[in-house]
Amino acid sequence: MKVCSITKRGPQRAGGYSNRTRATQFNPTGINRRQLNLQKKRIYIPELKKTLTLTISTKAIKTIQKNGAYATLKKAGLV
Repeated sequence: MKVCSITKRGPQRAGGYSNRTRATQFNPTGINRRQLNLQKKRIYIPELKKTLTLTISTKAIKTIQKNGAYATLKKAGLV
């Protein structure tokens, strides 16, 4: 399954009815599945002198840039 290792977020359900459909008649439009923007990244952790290869979302990449690799991975329970 396509899930981010750090944020633990998976695909979301989207779609449904337009406002015009709701106002006039019942006409199901179906449900779409929106996937995350997952990237395979090699992350170097200087505190451990290790490199990890993870499949993470772009939001997780921004979090790593902001808070640091070791702090983010420790909070996620990967280190």
